[in-house]
Amino acid sequence: MRSNAMRFFGNGLRYLLLTIVSALIVIPFFWMVTTSLKDQNKIFEFPPQWLPHPMVWSNYKEVFTAQPQFLLHYWNSVYIAVLVTIGTCLVGALAGFAFAKISFPFRNSLFLVLLSGMMIPNEVTIIPNFIWFSKLGLVDNHFPIIVPPILGAGGIFGVFLLRQFYITIPKELDEAAEIDGCTPWTTFWRIMIPMTAPAFATLAIFTFLNSWEDFLDPLIYLNSSKLFTLPIAMNLFTDTAGTAWHLLMAAAVMTTVPLLLVFFFAQRKFVEGVSTTGLK
Repeated sequence: MRSNAMRFFGNGLRYLLLTIVSALIVIPFFWMVTTSLKDQNKIFEFPPQWLPHPMVWSNYKEVFTAQPQFLLHYWNSVYIAVLVTIGTCLVGALAGFAFAKISFPFRNSLFLVLLSGMMIPNEVTIIPNFIWFSKLGLVDNHFPIIVPPILGAGGIFGVFLLRQFYITIPKELDEAAEIDGCTPWTTFWRIMIPMTAPAFATLAIFTFLNSWEDFLDPLIYLNSSKLFTLPIAMNLFTDTAGTAWHLLMAAAVMTTVPLLLVFFFAQRKFVEGVSTTGLK
C-alpha cells in the first residue's frame, strides 16, 4: 500500500517537473507568436495582453515592406543550410564507413587525431581563417560559411556519429555481402546507407539547426546586404529609432518555421537515432 502511494507520488512529482520545464520552453515561443500579431503600441502594455485583440496579421506583410531583401535573406539561409547538411552527411557517411568497416594502417590513431579537431573552438581559428580567405578573395562570399562547417568540427561530429552507428552493424552482414559479390562501395550504398537512416536524421537535424542559427561566421565574412543570412538580417529591424518589436517577432516566427518542419518530418528517425546510436 505504502509502496503504491510512494510510486504514485513519485510519478506525480515527475510529471509536475516535466510540466514546469515544458511551460518554460513553450511560453517564450507563445509570447513570440502573440507579439508578432499585436499592434506596436500594445506590446508593452501592463498587465500584458496574452491574446492580442485585434490580431494584426498585416505585421507579416509589413516585414517584407520594411526589409525588401528579407525574402532574399531567407533564401540564402535555406540554401546554405541545405548544402551544409547534405555535405556534412555525405562526408560523415563516407569517412565513418571507412573508419568503421575498412581496415587500413593507423586507422584508430588517425581517428583520434580527427576527433582532436572537435576540441578546437571555432573562435580560435576564425582570425587565421579570415586572413586565409581574404588572401584567396573569398571574403564577402558564401564559400567560407559553407565549406568550413562541412570539413570542420561539424563534419568531424558527423564522422564520429556515423562511425559509431556503423560499428553497431554486425560484421557478418558485411561478410555475407562480400560472399554475394558486393564490392565495398556496393555494400556501403545498398546496405549501410539504408540501415543508417536514424543516424542520418539525427545528424541532419543537428547540422541544419547549427547552420541555420549561425551568426558569427556570416557576421565575420559577409559585407554585402544581398548575401546576408537571417541571423544577420534580423538586426536590420533595429535602428537609431529603436526596435520594431512587432516586425522582429513576425520575422522570428517565419524564421522558426523551417526548423519546425525539419524536426517534424525527421522526428521519428531522430528519436530512434538518439536512443540507439553508439549503444549497441
